[in-house]
Amino acid sequence: MVKAIKLQAYQNLVNYRKPTSFQLKETYPLPPYSTVIGMVHAACGFTEYVPMQVSVQGRYFSKVNDLWTRYEFAGAKYEAVRHNIKLDSREEGTSYGAIRGVSTAELLVDVDLVIHIVPDDPAYLDIIEQGLASPMEFLSLGRREDLLQVKKVEQTELVSFESEESIPIQNFDAYIPAHIIEDEDLDKRSTVYTLNKVYKLVEVKKDTFIRQWDRVRVYHASSGFVTLNEEMDLIKDEDEQLVFLV
Repeated sequence: MVKAIKLQAYQNLVNYRKPTSFQLKETYPLPPYSTVIGMVHAACGFTEYVPMQVSVQGRYFSKVNDLWTRYEFAGAKYEAVRHNIKLDSREEGTSYGAIRGVSTAELLVDVDLVIHIVPDDPAYLDIIEQGLASPMEFLSLGRREDLLQVKKVEQTELVSFESEESIPIQNFDAYIPAHIIEDEDLDKRSTVYTLNKVYKLVEVKKDTFIRQWDRVRVYHASSGFVTLNEEMDLIKDEDEQLVFLV
């Protein structure tokens, strides 16, 4: 048996932005692993990466579009016919131009989340539980303004069990790692995502670093039945809720 932190939370309006969306800020249906892990580290004040596995499940009521102010700045010299914002640089004795406009963001409405967190080192369990229950500052998940209302934080035991031919995914949608799925029809019924989890800094030239992400291929499975790999042991918590750790 393994112990985990179980977080139950709510968000009113939220955008879990897809990295490749710009003009329209599209949102994932659930927060990606990197966003959850970042939130946990911020809540606990961790300054270095604490290895952990997470499981993300949830549901939302509807989806709406909202307007937001968009700024474009490419470091180009100011041109009155091209830019609507002038930025003067005293140090360089020149002016740069920026463009301010309006764009659209997708927002999920009334989001309920169930997140399981399993640190590689069990010594961090109490620290993470305390950090989520009494964070150093208000918690957000998604954008900075997407506040997270914590309903319940508790430790729970995870138990492995043998899978049956089909398993019900009840109450909540879930990110399910592709390697435990054996369902040919799932490709037609759900969306496959390649989600960021953790990154390491890679030096591409002297004093210049980029983030190199570890990514996970998952299905966004809705409530219903899915066929799972019979060779894989499944995991559930004390409330009989399935857990899909990555």
